[in-house]
Amino acid sequence: MAKSANGGSANEPEGEELELAQPEAPAEARDEGPGAQPAAPASMRILAQYLKDLSFENPGAPQTLAPQAAAPEISIGVNVNARNLAPTDFEVELQLEAKAQSQGKTIFAAEMKYAGLFRLENFPPNMLHPAVLIECPRMLFPFARQILAEATRQGGFPPLMLDPIDFAGMYQKRMAQQSTATA
Repeated sequence: MAKSANGGSANEPEGEELELAQPEAPAEARDEGPGAQPAAPASMRILAQYLKDLSFENPGAPQTLAPQAAAPEISIGVNVNARNLAPTDFEVELQLEAKAQSQGKTIFAAEMKYAGLFRLENFPPNMLHPAVLIECPRMLFPFARQILAEATRQGGFPPLMLDPIDFAGMYQKRMAQQSTATA
């Protein structure tokens, strides 16, 4: 479980089940006997990155901007969703939620969706799903982290610097939950 630099933990909100199409390997990538050409190497390209949604609430301002007696409790939520746009193109969405509370009152709340359009070519079918849900969000995370830090700083608070997130662990946990749900 990832923890924020401010002590909150990354909780994975329930996401919808992801169904990614498994494109058939191109004829030249399949072993079709003697004389077959070697498979082309797998490639991943980022075609675009974009901020889909950003919300920052500072409901108690200006009182919450004054020095506090104790550090607020910060909770962090992380979720990853993906969808096929074409046989090799995927939109991957990284959702981050951060909420700071002190004495039962919300100090600030931030929510964001940061996405990227990825082209994954020549991936073996068994590696495509993990690549989309582990490697793609890993590439998006530094940019989303910076946007969230800047939003909290612009809101009058110290920048919220998230620790790196274990997307492989999140993926394994999600797959285990789905396998027990279908069993």
